[in-house]
Amino acid sequence: MSTPNLHSLATRIAIVGAAFLLAACGSDKKETYVEAPVEELYNAATDLLIAESYTAAGRLFDEVDRQHPYSVWAAKAELMSAYAQYERNKFDDSIASLDRFIQLHPGNRDAPYAYYLKALCYYEQIEDVGRDQETTRKALDGLQEVLRRYPDSVYARDARVKIDLTRDHLAGKEMEIGRWYLQQGQYVAAINRFRRVIEVYQTTSHAPEALERLTEAYLALGIRDEAQTAAAVLGYNFPGSKWYKDSYELLQEAHVAPQEDKGSWISQAWKSLF
Repeated sequence: MSTPNLHSLATRIAIVGAAFLLAACGSDKKETYVEAPVEELYNAATDLLIAESYTAAGRLFDEVDRQHPYSVWAAKAELMSAYAQYERNKFDDSIASLDRFIQLHPGNRDAPYAYYLKALCYYEQIEDVGRDQETTRKALDGLQEVLRRYPDSVYARDARVKIDLTRDHLAGKEMEIGRWYLQQGQYVAAINRFRRVIEVYQTTSHAPEALERLTEAYLALGIRDEAQTAAAVLGYNFPGSKWYKDSYELLQEAHVAPQEDKGSWISQAWKSLF
């Protein structure tokens, strides 16, 4: 940070600090609170934010709202306080602040950012597929809400990217559970998981493996026409993948070939997208 910026920060903090000095008044020495100008409070909080002093910045943004609730700066300060909480990984606190901002200022020009930041609070908490994915689902809902409400906003593009990543994560969870069922010989339960990947998450990176696993599970149950369909759809859409090779070898061992049944749910699910 440059020297002029450091000087500006020190000056503003000194001015605001003076506002919090407690002066003795009269013989009973009651403490008197000195109000700070709204611009100085907000600018000092912004400087602290830039300096990554998020706790202190959040406190000053809260002071803007507390001391000057009817100022044009108040709503912006509420949002910036939520951002400071986000930077401190205080995601629950940030979400609560953002919900309050959205409720109080639904038509504010910064409402799109409030929705986006709320979605990010959930997105940053996404855990590996071995854990419960409730937070991931909330992140997806939040990101989709940004697109639904503000499709032309500056946040829409990043929301779309994160939606794809979030859907891929949820599909990965379904695959993990499906593989476990498959290993346990619980083929119907496994098929239900792989089916969900095909019906809900077929644009993710997990779709080729899901089709191969369906081939494997249906063959294990002796349902050859569905196994052949899964392999045929896999071969048509992902002909060069290792999953098609594995699927084709499984069918060869069963002395059948890939062949699509147009009436299969697999064909119907695939056509529903393409």
